[in-house]
Amino acid sequence: MPLKHNEDREVAFEESLQDDWSRDLEVVEVPLGNKPLTYLGIVIVLTVLAVFGRIIFLSFYFGDAYRARAEANLSDIEQRQAPRGLVTDRFGKTLAENQAVFLAALDMKEFLRYEELREKTLQVIQSVLGLRISDLMILVEESDPDRFADTILLNNNLDQNQVIQLKSLNLPTLTVESGFKRYYPDGPISASFLGYTGLPSSEDLKDHPNAGRQEFIGKAGIESFYNDVLRGEPGISIRRRDARGNILEKQEKSQPKIGTSLRLTIDSEFQKYFYTRLQDGLASLGRQIGVGLALDPQSGEVLALVTLPSFDNNLFVTPGNQEEKQAVLVSPPKPLFNRAVSGFYNPGSTIKPLVGVAALHEGVITPEKTVFSPGYLDVPNPYDPEKPTRFLDWRYQGDVDISSAIAQSSNVYFYTVGGGFGDIRGLGINRLREWWGRFGFGKATGIGISGEADGFLPSVEWKEKKTGKPWLLGDTYNVSIGQGDILVTPIQILNYIAAIANGGKLYEPVVRKDTPHPTVLRDLSYLGGEIKEVKKGMRAAVEAPLGTAHLLSGLGFSIGAKTGTAQIKANTEENAFFVGYAPFDHPQIAILVLVENSREGSLNAVPIAKDVLNWYYWNRIKK
Repeated sequence: MPLKHNEDREVAFEESLQDDWSRDLEVVEVPLGNKPLTYLGIVIVLTVLAVFGRIIFLSFYFGDAYRARAEANLSDIEQRQAPRGLVTDRFGKTLAENQAVFLAALDMKEFLRYEELREKTLQVIQSVLGLRISDLMILVEESDPDRFADTILLNNNLDQNQVIQLKSLNLPTLTVESGFKRYYPDGPISASFLGYTGLPSSEDLKDHPNAGRQEFIGKAGIESFYNDVLRGEPGISIRRRDARGNILEKQEKSQPKIGTSLRLTIDSEFQKYFYTRLQDGLASLGRQIGVGLALDPQSGEVLALVTLPSFDNNLFVTPGNQEEKQAVLVSPPKPLFNRAVSGFYNPGSTIKPLVGVAALHEGVITPEKTVFSPGYLDVPNPYDPEKPTRFLDWRYQGDVDISSAIAQSSNVYFYTVGGGFGDIRGLGINRLREWWGRFGFGKATGIGISGEADGFLPSVEWKEKKTGKPWLLGDTYNVSIGQGDILVTPIQILNYIAAIANGGKLYEPVVRKDTPHPTVLRDLSYLGGEIKEVKKGMRAAVEAPLGTAHLLSGLGFSIGAKTGTAQIKANTEENAFFVGYAPFDHPQIAILVLVENSREGSLNAVPIAKDVLNWYYWNRIKK
C-alpha cells in the first residue's frame, strides 16, 4: 500500500508537469530582434567613453597635483628660509635687518614615524633648547592643520653649544640649519611704525598660502603692510626616500633670494628724540599714553611717528617667550595698539581752523566780524525762559574775530559760527560734515601702515537711528569745537593741519620714500584767502600774549600753532593736543603732540612740542 501511494503521487506530479508544458506550448513566441543588442552596445560605448573622459580630465586638470602627491610619497620638499628685505630710514640708516643664525626645528614626519624617539626628542627640546612642553604645544596648535606634518620651528637663535649638542645627538626628529632672524636696532623707538614679524598662524597661512611654516611674516605696521615686498623667495630642496622612508639623497633645487628693501621717509635720529622727549614728558606728568607725529607739509612725508607706551618688537621674532609676549598682549595701556593711525579721538579745539575756513568760505562770517564771549553762551529755552541752556567757554574772551578766536581758542565764537546764534546763521551739521570730508576726516589717509582707521562723522540720520532722538542745536555746538560724537585719528588731524600750513594741498601721508609721490588727495588751493586768515590766528596763538601757545614765542623762529583739549569719560578726563608748523612763511615741518588724560589740558602738550620743534629747526632746517 505505501508503495502504491508513492506511485500515485509520482503519476499525479508527472501529469501536473504535462499540463504546465501543454499550457506553455500554447504561448506565442515573439522574436527579440536587434534593438536590445543595440541598446546594450550604446551603454557599453558610453561607459567606455566616460571612463576614458574621466582619465583624460584627471590627467589634464589634476595631473600635476597627483604627480606631486606621488612624488611626495617618495620625497619631502623643504623650504629654506629667505632673508627679508632691509628697511632703512630716509638717510639710509638700518631700521630692520637680518642676522645670520642657526635654526632648530621639529620634523613632524620623523616625529610621527619613529615612536621610540618621541620621548627622547621631547626631553632634548626641554633640556637643550629650554622650551617647555606647553610652549611646544602652542606652536603645534598654531600650525596649519592641513600642513600638520610640516617642520615646526623651535628656535631661531641657537648658540654654538646648542648647535654642537643637537648635531651630536643626530636625532632624525630634530634638524639644525642655517637661517636668518629679524633684528630691529632701535627696538621700542621704531616699533610703532615698523611693527614686527612672527611665525604664521593657521589664519595667517590662509592669507599667505605660499608661506612656509618656518617663514616669518609681517604681523603689524610696515612689516605687515609691505610684507609681499619685503618677503624673500624661499630656497627649495628635496629629500628623496626609499619605500621604508629612509633618506636616500638631498637635492638643492633653488637658492633663497632676499626680499626687496624699503627706504622710509622716517628720520630715525629725529624719531629717537621725539620718542625720548614725549616719554620724559609723560613721565613727568605721571601719564603713560601719548602720540607724537611729524610730517613734511610740502610732500606728506612722515618724519616721525611715536605711540606710547611702546614695546620691543625684537621680542616677537623668536619662538617661545610666551609669558613675556602674553604680558605685552594683555597690558592695559595696549602697547601694540598704534594710536597714531588707529586711535579714535575727539579733536577738541584743533578742529577750529577747519571750521574757520568753512565759515569764511560759506559767508557765515567775515574776517572782521566779532562775537562777544562773556565766558558762556546762553540759548533761550522756549519752554522755560528762566532756565536757558548754557554752553561754557573756558574763560572770558570779550569781542573776538576769527584771528583772536583761534589764537585764544574761543568756544563761544565757534559755537556761533558752527550752529548759529543771534544775527549769525551758522554752518549747521550738514555743511560741517561736508567740510570735514573735504579736509580728509572720515576716511583713512592711506599712510601705508596696517590697521589704519577711518574715524567717525556723526549725522542727523545716524543719531535718529541710534537713539530715536532728533539732532539738536547743542549737538552742532559740541562738534563745532571738536567735542560730541565726532571721532578722528591723529594722522587725520595733522594731515589737515599740514594742508592749512602749505596753503591748501591735502597730501596722502607716506612712509615709503622710494615710491612716486607726493599724491594730492584734494587740492583746496582755491581756499587760499580763507586759509590765510586762519593762519593769522595760528600765528597769533604763539605771538599774542593771550595766545594758547605763547610759550613758543621765544624760540627764535616763526611758528603757527593750535592747542586743543578734548573732554572724555563724561568730562572726568581731558586729552591734551598741540598741532603746529614751522617756519611760518615756508613750513618744512608740521607736528602733533597728544597726551592722554592730561593734568592741565593743552598746557601739558605745549612744552613737549616746543622742544621737538626747536630740535628739528636747529638740527635739520638750519643745519
